[in-house]
Amino acid sequence: MSKTLHNGLEILELLAAHPNGLSVSEIAECIGVHRTVAHRLIRTLEAHRLCRRDEYKRISLGAGLVTLSESVEQDLRTLARPILEDLADTVEATAHLVVRESDTTVRAMMVIEPRRSQVHIAFRPGQVHPVNRGSAGLAILSTLPPTADERPEVDRARRLGYAISAGEVVSTTIGISAGVPRRVGGAQAAVGVSVFDATDEARIGAAVAAAARSLGDLLH
Repeated sequence: MSKTLHNGLEILELLAAHPNGLSVSEIAECIGVHRTVAHRLIRTLEAHRLCRRDEYKRISLGAGLVTLSESVEQDLRTLARPILEDLADTVEATAHLVVRESDTTVRAMMVIEPRRSQVHIAFRPGQVHPVNRGSAGLAILSTLPPTADERPEVDRARRLGYAISAGEVVSTTIGISAGVPRRVGGAQAAVGVSVFDATDEARIGAAVAAAARSLGDLLH
């Protein structure tokens, strides 16, 4: 690997975890380089508008990342938005699109809040959590062949057509998700909702599964 590029990407990941910004010294300490090296890396990222420096000389992510992110799975997000909006309004709960980022993690790519619900759960896209925790990851795993070490919840999701988890990603929150049928070469993804109460699990699960199938049909 390129050590310089690796350090630069580490800075971006570090800043993503600290939205209020960090000083050059703090960045240098966190990624394990000399302050001079950190300063040089930051100046390069600034030149590409990937990070910025405020009046207090604290570094945070820059607007250039927005331009880069717009093309990431753009077709997937464009097709998913109306489906998620309809799902959120139907279930009156926050809907989300989650994609598998690596062998061990998934990331929330899109979050849509309901327009007519008085109370709902709110969170930002971009959150990362283990693929084997939370309904979205379990739903994605359920679209794959069974493995010897998979959780019983994955097999249950495979049989029901949707996965459910409680408090595994956010405490007091219940997630219900269904895997999106995979397109060739496409990202493994799941559509789901976050609710406070799952007494109506079957109805919500059916709505989530239908939304996932609709998105899958559009992607094929």
